Amino acid sequence: MHDYTQELSALQRRLDEAAAYLGIDGLLEERGRLEGEMADPDLWSDQDRGRQVQKDLARVVDDITLHAGLEGSLEDLETLVELALEENEESLDDEISTALYDLQRSFEELEMRSLFAGQYDESDAVCSVQSGAGGTDAQDWAETLLRMYTRWAERRGLNLQVESVSAGTEAGISSAEFLIRGRHAFGLMQGERGVHRLVRISPFNKEAKRQTAFASVHVVPFFEEVAAEITIDETDLRIDTYRSSGAGGQHVNVTDSAVRITHLPTGIVTSCQNERSQHQNKDRAMQILAARLLDLERQKRNEELAEIGGKQSNVDFGSQIRSYVLHPYQMVKDLRTEHEVGDVMGVLDGNLDGFIESYLRWARAGDRT
Repeated sequence: MHDYTQELSALQRRLDEAAAYLGIDGLLEERGRLEGEMADPDLWSDQDRGRQVQKDLARVVDDITLHAGLEGSLEDLETLVELALEENEESLDDEISTALYDLQRSFEELEMRSLFAGQYDESDAVCSVQSGAGGTDAQDWAETLLRMYTRWAERRGLNLQVESVSAGTEAGISSAEFLIRGRHAFGLMQGERGVHRLVRISPFNKEAKRQTAFASVHVVPFFEEVAAEITIDETDLRIDTYRSSGAGGQHVNVTDSAVRITHLPTGIVTSCQNERSQHQNKDRAMQILAARLLDLERQKRNEELAEIGGKQSNVDFGSQIRSYVLHPYQMVKDLRTEHEVGDVMGVLDGNLDGFIESYLRWARAGDRT
């Protein structure tokens, strides 16, 4: 029978390390405090505070439960190995190997959480997709990226809400703004910011020639309240209302109350057409504007790190972070991490986790050098 001593010892070390980077002792104390707040009958007199406490408690319980589950699974596996050794039961080898593999995979998922060390990694994310060089193909590509992120969010149990969409001239979309809600949404999406390049036989070219198209993705953390460090002067704003129309299908409600806000000093434009009233659309557009202004301020303070919004590039040749090639071969390759896969259609259907994890590990390694 195989000796599993080394494998079990390695898993125990990983469990101990997880307790350290999750801060389990601190989380247990925090859970007690938060549960006390939740029991306060006056908590919900302040709705915003109530929601925040509820969200914090869910986060803490999630980490504690995950760690406890892995601890229990490891104990069960150790018991199974001891039983097999005592009985010299080689028939249990397959069961032990399967349980060991599953537990190792679970630890890999847990260890992803150690990569979220940024100030805003726990936050929801405000994202936008903008078509670039490539004409109609670029607008079609921008719509494909929006669909890719929608399907990825569904796979991860995140909630993606499209806030506004501008239709393309012939097909696809010129741009779209969307909000991704869920734990670590910004932490997961931050590596997607930049220029994405598509190479394929164009469906819009009668001669069936190969076409290269570009679209950019921008990601900033979202704040439920306008950030205290950002002051927005109403006199600096131009607020337009309009009837929403254009691409978006089921994602966008057609209303007479869509709102577009232009921040005149910076030229930043945000819009929302997905809420039920003009007032709600304006509030959401202001939240997005605050997130973008905070991003701009942080870029000004530290251009080298660009720690929130990332460096901006021209949306054309030589500026891409990732290439998606459908012809003459099939491959998706991230030019920063060198991570690549051949299943292009799988990636476009939302299978992005490999690229996201490789970026987080690459970024963390860069922080240590």
